[in-house]
Amino acid sequence: MSQLDQFLMRAEHLLSRLESILPAPTALPDWRVGNAFRWRKRGGQGFLQVVKHVSVIGLDDLQNISVQKAQIEQNTRQFVHGKPANNVLLTGARGTGKSSLIKACLNQFASQGLRLIEVDKADMCDLPDIVDLVAERPERFIIFCDDLSFEDGEPGYKALKVALDGSISAQSDNVLIYATSNRRHLLPEKMSDNAGYHVSDEGDLHPGETVEEKISLSERFGLWVSFYPFKQNDYLDIVAYWLASMGCDAAQIEAARGDALRWALQRGSRSGRVAWQFARDTAGRIAEAAV
Repeated sequence: MSQLDQFLMRAEHLLSRLESILPAPTALPDWRVGNAFRWRKRGGQGFLQVVKHVSVIGLDDLQNISVQKAQIEQNTRQFVHGKPANNVLLTGARGTGKSSLIKACLNQFASQGLRLIEVDKADMCDLPDIVDLVAERPERFIIFCDDLSFEDGEPGYKALKVALDGSISAQSDNVLIYATSNRRHLLPEKMSDNAGYHVSDEGDLHPGETVEEKISLSERFGLWVSFYPFKQNDYLDIVAYWLASMGCDAAQIEAARGDALRWALQRGSRSGRVAWQFARDTAGRIAEAAV
């Protein structure tokens, strides 16, 4: 065997060892089989997993949030049609329809090319990789981050800031970020942060850099949409809507009002989620009793 043959064999052996160490290229999903995807990790490698059973909730199912619904629907329509649109932060009371509104927008615009990618807060550092995967696709992608908040020092915070508006590269035209949170400022604020404020000898007030850092992420979302707790009548209207959609008649809905209020009192909330849960319980009991 010549020295050249020995060299080639050794080089081939070395390359095979390197291939076993290097991460495999990210596998692309079959874009034809789904409208929604989740970013998953396996063996340290991220990939997009098709969501086989997507929520079927529609915009008409979301009651008593007409202003918020109009804002999100309009922004999403602009995005789907290739017009300028904003990243969105949906904040406020729990159970009022923040995440459901995003899912409903997917169902509304999926036929026009909208796709949804759900990313967990722990995987925010992978946002650049996700954007690179879809940047050349013809579809329009909303990256959905549900129940988003950060503690001090979490790496995903910086990654999200860069993805929103802070990288040397321009944001991809076919990607927006929609995030929901129960608090408007996504990092916790503490009384000790106020120590950053002081008065100089000239009497000027200088804001502390810590406080500026904690509000800077929220400001990078172009559209803020706030959700508020429902009043009692709003809650009962939502209960009535869901009971009717589950086959209950007017008399059954009227008879359930007192139980609906007690159900909300036990849970300390008159939210849309609580109304839906009560309706499922009540409609199931009525149907079972009729058998």
